[in-house]
Amino acid sequence: MGSGSTIVWDGVAFPGSRAYEDATQVFNLAAPAEPAAAATVRTVDQIRDVLRYAEREGLQIGVHTTGHASATARSMRGAVLIRTQLDGTVELDTERRIARIPAGVRWGAAVQTIAPSGLAAPHGSAATVGVVGYLLRGGLSFYSRRVGLAVNSVRAIELVTADGSVRRTDDGNDPELFWALRGGGGGFGVVTAIEIELFPAAKVVTGATFWPAVHAPRLLPIWRRWAQDAPWDASTSLRILNLPDLPEVPPVLRGGPVLCIDGVIHCATEADVPTARSHAEDLLGPLRAAAEPILDTWQVTDPATVLETHMDPADPVAVHGDHMLLDEIGDDGVAEFLRTAGAGSDSPLVLAGLRQLGGACSIPSPTGGVLDHLAARYAYSAAGVPADEAQEEAIARRCAAIRAALSPWDTGRTAPTFVENRRQPQRHLTRDQLTAVHRIRGRIDPYGRFRNDIMPNC
Repeated sequence: MGSGSTIVWDGVAFPGSRAYEDATQVFNLAAPAEPAAAATVRTVDQIRDVLRYAEREGLQIGVHTTGHASATARSMRGAVLIRTQLDGTVELDTERRIARIPAGVRWGAAVQTIAPSGLAAPHGSAATVGVVGYLLRGGLSFYSRRVGLAVNSVRAIELVTADGSVRRTDDGNDPELFWALRGGGGGFGVVTAIEIELFPAAKVVTGATFWPAVHAPRLLPIWRRWAQDAPWDASTSLRILNLPDLPEVPPVLRGGPVLCIDGVIHCATEADVPTARSHAEDLLGPLRAAAEPILDTWQVTDPATVLETHMDPADPVAVHGDHMLLDEIGDDGVAEFLRTAGAGSDSPLVLAGLRQLGGACSIPSPTGGVLDHLAARYAYSAAGVPADEAQEEAIARRCAAIRAALSPWDTGRTAPTFVENRRQPQRHLTRDQLTAVHRIRGRIDPYGRFRNDIMPNC
């Protein structure tokens, strides 16, 4: 049955069918996936069926779950796209502090399962993101300064390779493949499940404080100085937001650009709460004294609440943006950031921000994979939601202007989960690392069946 058909055949769907639409859904509507064929798979046998179809039709193979990374993926034309929704639920081993998570589970569901155990995972800031994709692309969480990059928590990976074989890889079972899978950029097979190590988390101090963005020249230097020597239990971000006039946005935040400082301070036990409160006051006290907030939500609460802290959108949206990893920006960098993104800059961006790095996040892991740390002080990111072509061009120009302004502090590296499009630099591995990963990928997929699933620049 040719790929131009509009029906579903042997589990593989073609353009024009509801099954194709379901399988190709993405979160970034600015980057639709348009493969020749697509399938939603729930079992290993279904994966094998799709692999046989792709081989018979001479198609490349791509894999996704939620489509959050569609803007950085290679073109799907001439490929069959596999959407992983593997049967099963999160399995907890609280004694060993291990969770086994099937491909297709999103962080919202995983956190709700894990949180009652008094343990936590190094999840992202959005409940809608798929666990497996986030982890294998590095994963930068609000716990990363304490426990390191999320990918370092991975203890085993199960996958189906191009020949239909089911493999389980870990430190003792093909450790070379295990190393390459953790941050190597994909192209090895269809991951079906992942095991991660959890950590104790009794409580968190978390929330967000907002000020009119005109106060940013006073507030940003205070945050930057605090961030230089902040305790590793604390991870924060600073963003300048131009939020839309929508019902889900608090009215006080709709009147113009605002500065937001949000984050998490981790409490392994209840006894750690007073210390965490003190750390929060060390940050927020001077900021509140410098300018009166218009909204302040910091509180002691349960770890599951962390998914609400960053206010990421719950529904798919068209996004254009940019990202860099930065060294210490100093006062000059602060001035350049505010000149190009702050109040009075007429920025069309919905957000432009800096995520605090350092701590365990910036230290190589002795047991990590090919991507095991980020050697930088800040993750810069920017995003806009264009309503038309003219606004899309304005967003691109503003991203270019901010990139130029911050270029003196650009490390030349990126965090894969922050990269916004395939045209911008995506250098998260060194040349030697890329060479090693290519060699391992060639061993696992000698005919390059998953070549289309490899991240650009990997």
